[in-house]
Amino acid sequence: MGSQDKLKVGELARRTGLTVRTLHHWDELGLLTPGERTAAGYRLYGAPELERLQQVLSLRRLGMPLGEIATILRRREMTPQRILSLQLSRLREESRSLQRLIARLQRLIAHYEGTETVSVDELVQSIEEMTMFERYYTEEQLERLARRREAVGEETIRSVEERWSALTTRVQNAIDRGVDPGSEEGRELAREWRELTEETVRGFTGGDSGLEASLGAFWKNEPDAGARWGMGRDVLEWIGRAGD
Repeated sequence: MGSQDKLKVGELARRTGLTVRTLHHWDELGLLTPGERTAAGYRLYGAPELERLQQVLSLRRLGMPLGEIATILRRREMTPQRILSLQLSRLREESRSLQRLIARLQRLIAHYEGTETVSVDELVQSIEEMTMFERYYTEEQLERLARRREAVGEETIRSVEERWSALTTRVQNAIDRGVDPGSEEGRELAREWRELTEETVRGFTGGDSGLEASLGAFWKNEPDAGARWGMGRDVLEWIGRAGD
């Protein structure tokens, strides 16, 4: 690729929506170094640098601070495909959250169109959907959670979610059959619940005491939050008695 095929910093800024100041700053940080310079000293960016820029932007979108991105990109396993896969997983997760919010807002619109009134419960739930995480986690904690999710991996996360779904179904089945929480079956389910909880908390927080405190505050102050994952109050109360 000749120099005529490369972009000067101003052209790169214009075409990507970034600022020249940002690109200069990233050069100083070692995040995005131009492939070469003209005789007059102008920075030139070619295909390798644009690929690197894509990776930097993807990692920023995952919530990683600039100070760590250069280190992360030096890891052998962090190939362009791996980084794009991580961003795709995050976008899919955000898409699911948006779809839930869209469905709730559509129900609100239907209420307004049908009766011109909306229940307090519907309004509260729609607001809750938009502000849930921000109430319990700082911006810095949300960034740490993003990095934690990357470290754990989507496959492990899906596996844990499936195990929770299966265990919750078994507990609900025991409740439906009238099983005594203090029975041997109840105590066994409580033991499995406790072990999976401990495993999940370790995986979620990575031993970060601040994240553990925020997670504890969430469950303490949101007693009905478990219903989102099939853990209604009846399930939590039954498993609590079984573990006594």
